[in-house]
Amino acid sequence: MKRQPMKAFIANHIKHHSSIYLFVCVLFMMGVIFGAIIVNSMTFTQKEDLFFYLSRFFGQVTDGKVADSTEMFQQSFMHNVKYLGLIWILGISIIGLPIILIMLFLKGMVVGFTVGFLVNQMGWNGFILSFVSILPQNILIIPGFIVLSAAAISFSLKLAMYVLNKKRNLIDSPLQSFSKYAAVFAGIIVMIAGASVLEAFASPELMKAVVQIVNK
Repeated sequence: MKRQPMKAFIANHIKHHSSIYLFVCVLFMMGVIFGAIIVNSMTFTQKEDLFFYLSRFFGQVTDGKVADSTEMFQQSFMHNVKYLGLIWILGISIIGLPIILIMLFLKGMVVGFTVGFLVNQMGWNGFILSFVSILPQNILIIPGFIVLSAAAISFSLKLAMYVLNKKRNLIDSPLQSFSKYAAVFAGIIVMIAGASVLEAFASPELMKAVVQIVNK
């Protein structure tokens, strides 16, 4: 009985903000594509230098010299929370709207560059490696970034309408909108915690197994 209202709320939320979600998803995908294009625009020397450091990292993974899982969890969690926290704060400022879009684009670009570089240098093995090292945590991180970015854009626009005295167009009061906005951020934090667990405890083991197979 409790699940139906939540499902209805999510469906209603996506329906009323479908244009924002579409825009955010397209912007993120543009970042992914741009990141992949950057890989192809790199010189041979730049690729070789970067792959050299990447090979050293793979060697450390194989030898079990990666950071402690608890430390990795803390670093991953704090990094993502700080990034998302900045997006959340920018959503309150109104004038920070363009920066939110830039940050989302950069997030997509990093993902696209990482996957693109591994595939470019290692082919099919690079694809498998990126699958086990990037996908597990990003199953939660990417939706979290998209949802929070959409919520930040929506809240920023509502706040701008309120400042411009267009109160009749607002269903919720600013306080109600802020409460929902804060609740979304809290939910995203839980998702990020789960993603950090995957990144710290699951991804290193999967990477170690794949790297050992690739190096055989």
